[in-house]
Amino acid sequence: MLKEFRDFIARGNVLDLAVAVVIGAAFGKIVTSFVNDLIMPIIAAIFGARDFSDLFLVLKGTGPFATLEAAKEAGAVTLNYGNLLQTIVDFLLVAFAIFLVVKAYNKMRPAPAAPVVTKPCPFCKTAIPLEATRCPACTSQL
Repeated sequence: MLKEFRDFIARGNVLDLAVAVVIGAAFGKIVTSFVNDLIMPIIAAIFGARDFSDLFLVLKGTGPFATLEAAKEAGAVTLNYGNLLQTIVDFLLVAFAIFLVVKAYNKMRPAPAAPVVTKPCPFCKTAIPLEATRCPACTSQL
């Protein structure tokens, strides 16, 4: 069992996955910083809120509350739709950034070679299917 586990860990796929997870976590931090430090200030300038996480609707409680924290301290029941909006914005920006990275990677990667489906006839040099047993051009037995 230990030998099988060692063989499993030594396979390239597991190591590739581990590297991808570590790089993905670091990339996630970069995108989060991009969202919080560049995108959200622009949204704040347009909509007047630093981020959406402080948007809420009071379902049960007394008085208007300036912040979500104040509402929670007062024991009000709130519907925190701002957190959902903030998470959606973060997700869309992360997904778009990953899309751009994958698109750039696919552009740099060489196109896969076309599979070989024909071979030359040894007698007349006509291209024939690999499975052919007789050449259709010269009728030679292959």
